[in-house]
Amino acid sequence: MRPVLVLTHASHEGPGLIGPAIDGPLQVRTVLDVAEPRLPSLDDVAGVVVMGGPMDADDERHPGLAAERRLLADAVDADVPVLGVCLGMQLLGLALGARLHRRHGTEIGFAPVDVVADDPVLGPLGTRPTVLHWHSDAVDLPSGATLLASTPATPVQAFRAGSALGLQFHPEVTASMLELWLTTPDMTAGLAEDEVVAVRADGARHLPTLVPAAEKALAAFGELARARG
Repeated sequence: MRPVLVLTHASHEGPGLIGPAIDGPLQVRTVLDVAEPRLPSLDDVAGVVVMGGPMDADDERHPGLAAERRLLADAVDADVPVLGVCLGMQLLGLALGARLHRRHGTEIGFAPVDVVADDPVLGPLGTRPTVLHWHSDAVDLPSGATLLASTPATPVQAFRAGSALGLQFHPEVTASMLELWLTTPDMTAGLAEDEVVAVRADGARHLPTLVPAAEKALAAFGELARARG
């Protein structure tokens, strides 16, 4: 099987549950600050996964983001399975011509999303799953894409565009990963101590149900990647 390319933007925002769900080789790269990164040919990968990060999807101070957007656009054109998470979804949206809204509305913590359309990958989460949010930017729905999930604060929480799935929320997070985030100053900047305590308590309550559902959802993406081989 060809590897799945995983693009990361922060050391604490790795693939989490996505890795085991793919059940195949991963090629993890960080090209955030590389002006002309040497990314693999799409012919050499089974899929592309783009993770989250604290920067804006159009931040020119991180020149590698432009290369990621070009790769995402090319991947959709080539029908390569793509999964974009949080910043990854925003990069995917920009790659497909949508508009980014900086500081649109902060959502941090566990809260439900309304799933509004069927999707083979998103489906196992259910119709109104409680998921982990950690963002303040938002992106419009790309032209021709299907809206899959929404919240009042963030109308586009998930979308499907051909071979690509964008998720504004974080299905990849495990209990240990959440604890890492809650003890990473870059993640908790701006949060009061009682908010950190609340997110930790909500994680203990919701992750035992969310993780098995997320594993099934991400396994569906893994099946798409393995089918490409």
